[in-house]
Amino acid sequence: MSFGGYSGQAYSPAGDKSRFVLPPLFRKAVKESSEGRVLCLAKHERWNCLVGFGLSRKAELEVQLDREEERALRLGRDDFDRDLRANQLFGFVEIPFDESGRFVMPDHLRSLGRVEDGLYFQGAGRFFTIWNPEELAAMGSEWESAQAACENLVSEAKAKKK
Repeated sequence: MSFGGYSGQAYSPAGDKSRFVLPPLFRKAVKESSEGRVLCLAKHERWNCLVGFGLSRKAELEVQLDREEERALRLGRDDFDRDLRANQLFGFVEIPFDESGRFVMPDHLRSLGRVEDGLYFQGAGRFFTIWNPEELAAMGSEWESAQAACENLVSEAKAKKK
């Protein structure tokens, strides 16, 4: 089966022992992309959230790095630092998860992503974003659809918990 990308939305409340659960929709896609149970996580370069993807994206990141360097050269930008950009692109953490999707998020990623009581997952094609719902709520109106989905999923999770 070929990897079809990440789409959809999901919410996962924080579990015990600093564990989180990769929701089934995203778990299936990560397994397809990684040919196993390896989740790659990093801080998003502009937003207060994390990005997640599977191992198949490694090759794509190398192509992206080459493309960015070529563009910088074509535009005469001498400020492009290939080594710095490579560190930014490949600075993700590979995290194993069990068959149920449980994984332990490293403390530094929890801090960078401002993670607290739960995770909102938003598909973005080649990757997905992982948000603290409060951080997503603080984004602008261009995030209206994701904000509404997140609010609904958080409300559903709270209702189940009661």
